[in-house]
Amino acid sequence: MAKAPRVLGIVLAGGEGKRLMPLTADRAKPAVPFGGSYRLIDFVLSNLVNAGYRNLCVLTQYKSHSLDRHVTLTWRMSTFLGNYVTCVPAQQRLGPQWYQGSADAIYQSMNLINDADPEYIVVFGADHVYRMDASQMVAAHIERGNGVTVAGIRVPRVEATEFGVIKTAADGHLIEEFLEKPADPPGLPDSPDETFASMGNYVFTRDVLVEALRKDAANPASRHDMGGDIVPMLVAEGKAGVYDFQENDVPGALDRDRSYWRDVGSLDSYHEAHMDLVSIQPVFNLYNNEWPIFTSHPQLPGAKFTDDATVGESIVCQGSIVSGAHVDHSVLGSNVVVNAGSDLQNCVIMDNCKIGRDVVLKNVILDKNIVVPDGTEIGVDPDYDRQRGFTVSKGGVTVLGKGQVIPSAVAPAATEVAEA
Repeated sequence: MAKAPRVLGIVLAGGEGKRLMPLTADRAKPAVPFGGSYRLIDFVLSNLVNAGYRNLCVLTQYKSHSLDRHVTLTWRMSTFLGNYVTCVPAQQRLGPQWYQGSADAIYQSMNLINDADPEYIVVFGADHVYRMDASQMVAAHIERGNGVTVAGIRVPRVEATEFGVIKTAADGHLIEEFLEKPADPPGLPDSPDETFASMGNYVFTRDVLVEALRKDAANPASRHDMGGDIVPMLVAEGKAGVYDFQENDVPGALDRDRSYWRDVGSLDSYHEAHMDLVSIQPVFNLYNNEWPIFTSHPQLPGAKFTDDATVGESIVCQGSIVSGAHVDHSVLGSNVVVNAGSDLQNCVIMDNCKIGRDVVLKNVILDKNIVVPDGTEIGVDPDYDRQRGFTVSKGGVTVLGKGQVIPSAVAPAATEVAEA
């Protein structure tokens, strides 16, 4: 049996996530909760661990405390077998400066590569929702002899103007050009109406990456970005290939969620990705036990529904109570209470929120620890929501930040909480 290649996983988790404000006001983007039980970073770490890669470094920078805590408490690997998932903050090994870009983050952390001594390095982003067997991408990289392999997802050409786009040679594998948000994206050799959008996931041969990082660091005109500088450099040298995400075969995937990938970089895409979870046949299936998404769960009892509560096509997590209310096409995190007469539609409610009586929430995202007073309506009138200081996305989703105070709609008395 051939010896498995030595692979180091580097997860880029320093993103600020400005377009997700106010959800990123107090945390890094990869630490944003998702799907009721998870953090965004759980998806990439689960993909790498399920693929057999268990030497993983998470590079952090922006408001990283909750991310560091989550990774430290959740992702405990077997040290007996030499496995680890470790957060690595900006170490300033090369001088008193923070990371200047994703490429600079790896360059400043070169000791990780030297210590692990890998043959190949998997560099994945930390803020996308998807399933992927990275070992299949590594195998394709080795077979084709690339210096770098970029994961590409097929998207309609008319929708590709907002992505980093890959133009391939006639063989469909060698990258001829890497285009940033092109006005006229190139078609694929086997599908002229589609193009490859970069997923922000890369496999590098170690020596190629190290040399590219050194060249980039010496270039004062560089932005020191993996997708914007390192990959184009290797494309120009003829060392870059694309891996078609459509070829990735994840155990337990359904026809509907095969090749699902969502960049949840905006409030609207974040909300839409949640709506993908809740239908009877979900667009993205969280219930795939052959390729689980791992996380830590709070020690709470199961969800409870009382007083003729009605819940349709929704996810409700541990410790939550829906009492005499209606919840539809929504995701409720842990320890959420929804009281009688309330109506929630197309909502994302994070942990420890308390929803009073006769509340109406439509197309709403509530971050953690929010109390919604009796009789409150949110998401019904966007202009009124803005007047109250709530964030309203371009797509009309109303978003409240962690612990945001909502003025009482009825009386100053405390919101009644359902009996456990």
